[in-house]
Amino acid sequence: MDLDVPYETDVPKPWEGAPPKADLLSLVRTVAVEYAPPGRVAESGLPPPDARRRPVREYVRGASWWAPDGRPVRADPADRDRLPADTWERALVPAGVRLEFTAHGVTAVEVAYEGSEPSEVDARRGIPAAFTVVGGVDVPAAVGTHVARLPLPRPDGTYTVQLPAALRPLVQEVRALGGGAIEPSAPRPRWLVYGDSLAEGWAATRPHFAWPSVAGRALGVEDVNLGYAGAARGELASAQQLASLEADLVAVAFGTHCWTRTPHTAPLLYETARAFLAVVRAGHPHAPLLVLSPVLRPDAETTPNALGATLAELRHAVERAARDAVDSGDERLVLLPGGPLLGAEHLVDGVHPGDRGHLLLARAVAESLRKHRGPGNTIR
Repeated sequence: MDLDVPYETDVPKPWEGAPPKADLLSLVRTVAVEYAPPGRVAESGLPPPDARRRPVREYVRGASWWAPDGRPVRADPADRDRLPADTWERALVPAGVRLEFTAHGVTAVEVAYEGSEPSEVDARRGIPAAFTVVGGVDVPAAVGTHVARLPLPRPDGTYTVQLPAALRPLVQEVRALGGGAIEPSAPRPRWLVYGDSLAEGWAATRPHFAWPSVAGRALGVEDVNLGYAGAARGELASAQQLASLEADLVAVAFGTHCWTRTPHTAPLLYETARAFLAVVRAGHPHAPLLVLSPVLRPDAETTPNALGATLAELRHAVERAARDAVDSGDERLVLLPGGPLLGAEHLVDGVHPGDRGHLLLARAVAESLRKHRGPGNTIR
């Protein structure tokens, strides 16, 4: 992927109206498909059941764990008692989780799902809930049980469908329309991205404009978003969970919420970062490990927190921890200083970058990882 190519800011947004509920015609069509003779396509255009009833999880990418009810979650449910409440709350939102498939002669896909009420935080963000076909259209989603019909730009090709994360959807079925078939996309190297609201994608207008998603596509890897808005202060429980997951690459980007939300001194954050990186490295001894220090936040750069530390001092602490890890023999660790990457003009609210800012972060991250990929690494 060329990061200099303009991204799809002009994709239609048909927010008006609500998604259609299943009606009698849908029921008749489903029955016709279920009882069509083997090998035949029913008049509905759906492929026969054996061609379309793959387990939903085969299509899901970017998931790290699963809740007992089948919803993807972004922290280990068995370990939730060790996590701060704000981390677990954001882990329930499947940011960056999507469906990926290759279509053969398919005009559209239908996604049967059950949407939940958004949290108060997500409701205040005002982002319309929708399934987003990357490179295609947005299809509105709603609370309750529905079927979303997603038209595809072309009948053949590989597609990504971003979920309406704020609704924490339970995807029950994915099926092809138009007489063709879909199959799960091929596996790619796995990239874990740990961080705060910037990593989660806040202030990007679409899920696939978040910097982990943009950089993941550029590198040809499967990004797994472990960004927790309002949280991610380098808790060792999170480090251990990252260490337990399968990964080919890892990125760690935290420190901003160590300024005011949970105030740290620079020495405390230094030790926290050293311990966090050591735990992650123990679980992934050979993976490239990128450390992105906090990006610009104008109101915090020279303002002391409750313990007297400015964000500039905390950023330096994270960077010193990364450099000391390299000096101690970690040759696969990459430091990307975040301070120079964005200007105030890239921050839509003084804290979070908009689409342009996320693109700049993605470009810098992708370039850093490309420079440090090893001879056996498969990233582009």
